[in-house]
Amino acid sequence: MKRALVHDWLLTFGGAERVLEEIYELFKSPIYTLFYDRKALRGTKLEKAEISTPFTNKLPFSKSKYRLYLPLFPFAVEQIDLSDYNTVISSSHAVAKGVLVRSDQLHICYCHTPFRFVWELYHSQFRKLGFLKRFIFQLISHYYRIWDRLSADRVDYFVANSKSVSMRIWKVYRRKAKVIYPPVSVESFEVSEQKEDFYVTVGRLVPYKRIDLIVKAFSEMKNRKLVVIGEGPERERLEKISSGNVRFLGKVPFPVLKEYLKRARAFVFAAEEDFGIAPVEAQACGTPVIAYEKGGTSETVINGKTGILFKKQSTEYIIQAVKEFEKRENNFDPWEIRKNAEKFSKERFKENFLSFVHQKEEEFRLFRRKVGV
Repeated sequence: MKRALVHDWLLTFGGAERVLEEIYELFKSPIYTLFYDRKALRGTKLEKAEISTPFTNKLPFSKSKYRLYLPLFPFAVEQIDLSDYNTVISSSHAVAKGVLVRSDQLHICYCHTPFRFVWELYHSQFRKLGFLKRFIFQLISHYYRIWDRLSADRVDYFVANSKSVSMRIWKVYRRKAKVIYPPVSVESFEVSEQKEDFYVTVGRLVPYKRIDLIVKAFSEMKNRKLVVIGEGPERERLEKISSGNVRFLGKVPFPVLKEYLKRARAFVFAAEEDFGIAPVEAQACGTPVIAYEKGGTSETVINGKTGILFKKQSTEYIIQAVKEFEKRENNFDPWEIRKNAEKFSKERFKENFLSFVHQKEEEFRLFRRKVGV
């Protein structure tokens, strides 16, 4: 089978790119994307991949200001020529699933989420804009929703990265999706039974991560220490609202990150993520997780066994959850927590995804034979 991989863009290396990396290792197929920067892929399995783009990668400031070309994305992804392939596998959180395929080509989409900025996050983003930007955003989003819904019919089979995203796919596209959890480098972390007197949170310092709630909560609990790992546009504001018991480390090397995850009393997480890799990495170290119960963490954290889940994104609920954790802290077994994390390993992902692709390719081959194509 000749297979092609399609990804939205390759300008940073986050959770979606980790999934693509493992899919690429399975098939070693050419990758098509709207924008890419080789620097972002250094040290990864994608570094030497065959990568092609349409005209978009040659646009001015395409690597730093690619969002300026948002209205062009649907048109651009339809210019990708995949006619030489039997199977197309798209890794999509925006427009990758919208590539054009013929009736005799199989299209499987690993959907990280329907495009969040025009669906789930539309109203929250709208409220942040001024009058003129609101009008432009409304027009673009309306156009995107129409295109996004129609382009979903180009996909033969959807795979979701969590049950939460599977429900979102059904709500937006009215399509069923097989849940295959994304790969986490569980084998890169070791369990530590010796915990120290601090809490940790990790993530990009951007608004939707809601690290501000965690910082505010610990600023009220001055007798507890919090370490914040990550960099982003919110850092200056977060430092201003924090007290002396909150320490910002910025972006750190992986060995340093791992040490903090291993030694922390608990990992604190307040975002509603599609999946959320960092909470699983913390559990791989045998570290309990205190997290918001919506999104992926409701599936990766077992309340009362591998962590504590809280019901609302607020400082009050985080404070209550921390206090509840401390009451039950001695009941958390690091090795049971690690065992839970192993459900989301790279090996598990590869086995499940490869089996799914092979199954659907065989079904598609038999269907074509049946109808005489």
